[in-house]
Amino acid sequence: MSTTSFRSGDVVLVRVDFTDQAGSKWRPAVVISTDHYNDASPGVLIASITGNLGAVSHPGDRRIRARRAAGLFRPSLAQTKIATVEALVIGRRLGALSERDFAAFKRGLREASDL
Repeated sequence: MSTTSFRSGDVVLVRVDFTDQAGSKWRPAVVISTDHYNDASPGVLIASITGNLGAVSHPGDRRIRARRAAGLFRPSLAQTKIATVEALVIGRRLGALSERDFAAFKRGLREASDL
């Protein structure tokens, strides 16, 4: 079992630093690493989520259809912008992507990465 309390598909809040290092804010993200990865690493693989539907779309980005189950207040996109963060910078779990949304996003990740 994973040493973190986060599982693949969970929507979490992550503290993200501004690019100019002037501060930070909490942003939603989806956990994409497996329990096995989380057990072997202090990091967690995440993909960003944005509520800005007019944001520059990346190949593979997917609209989150079941936003309430994901714990999101407004229409959002799961983006193929991937990062590794330490589990310590994850604030809390908001919800989880529905099976349908997560399957669509995983297809998007494969499309963006050609895996």
